[in-house]
Amino acid sequence: MAERNLKFDEVIDRRGTDCLKYDFAVRRGYPADVLPLWVADMDFRISSYIQDALGRQLEHGIYGYTDTLEDYAQALDGWTRKHYGYGVKEKEIIKTPGVVPAIGLAIQAFTRPGDAVLIQQPVYYPFSSVVRDSGRKIVSSDLVYDRKAGSYHVDFEDFEKKIEETQVKLFLLCNPHNPVGKAWSKEDLAKMGEICRKHGVLVFSDEIHADFVWKGRHQAFFTAVPGAEDFCVTATSPCKTFNISGLQISNIIIKNVELRARFQKALDAIGYSQVGAPGIAACKAAYRDGEEWYEAVRTYIQGNLDFMEDYLRENIPQLKMIRPEATYLVWVDCNGLGFTNQELDERIIQKAKLWLDSGKIFGKTGRGFERFNVACPRATLTEALQRLQRAFILS
Repeated sequence: MAERNLKFDEVIDRRGTDCLKYDFAVRRGYPADVLPLWVADMDFRISSYIQDALGRQLEHGIYGYTDTLEDYAQALDGWTRKHYGYGVKEKEIIKTPGVVPAIGLAIQAFTRPGDAVLIQQPVYYPFSSVVRDSGRKIVSSDLVYDRKAGSYHVDFEDFEKKIEETQVKLFLLCNPHNPVGKAWSKEDLAKMGEICRKHGVLVFSDEIHADFVWKGRHQAFFTAVPGAEDFCVTATSPCKTFNISGLQISNIIIKNVELRARFQKALDAIGYSQVGAPGIAACKAAYRDGEEWYEAVRTYIQGNLDFMEDYLRENIPQLKMIRPEATYLVWVDCNGLGFTNQELDERIIQKAKLWLDSGKIFGKTGRGFERFNVACPRATLTEALQRLQRAFILS
């Protein structure tokens, strides 16, 4: 059986499907005719192997309680060994409906109300909201932006200082980093890890975008720091890679027995046990049979990155695209336009009729930036960039 769903240029109408990306513009305060390139899912049909696995489940006609057997762990282990260089045992996996819920569970399991939790802004906005809503203190060691180089780096002196001054208990690492597209090197991870080890800080490493590192292979945090298994929780998921976020399946890998027991207790405390049957079936199919689709979608998205980079350079040079080392999310520096945040939002939403993720929601260091999701047909991306050009250059 061959992979059938490789037509990434096909524009599929997602409206009228309760699609968060397309059907909720007005409810979210946007014009009805905006073109959305915000939330991180793809506008591509999923692998036919996943589609067929879900179809077989649909035909069976019974949707009772389900759980995973050895073949599930074997599928995950095969994927991690091939793509990340480490293996996973069945007992080391705790399944959750998503990585963000797992962050909330880690906060409950490893910190107390009022404790400090470290993040690195600008960063995926639920990192802040979940910490805040859990009654913990947000501490940010902001990433340093080198505009000339178009890249970000860690201020390790500030990183350690913030940990010491606020007695940080938990560090939420975004690896690879969303939204700036940083694929952390082994050296960077080792430095952060050694500081965390020194000060007794537990690390939650969100590695949901691991499959979209564009050069080389993803570096898992716990493999970069000797002994990090004893102070690290690793969050993985097939959702971003295979466009199945709506099926709500994530695999939280915890190799340390004590940490795993504490995390499991937090999960038990909210009354959650088995993940949904479709998510299980999709995850197994993705990791066992999704390689051809995955390699093809990577190639297509790389083409979109090239196209966007060329388009902005040639047509809207005031915008500086931070070429991502990882993820299909593009961080664009719009400060060269000279607009306030309010003026920038007005132009993008009302004139360009685009729904993007405004940089300000990623923290104060994100102001003046916009995040674009380029996992869409080339025609969709072209239309978005043309709208942007008309709003900024021709008006």
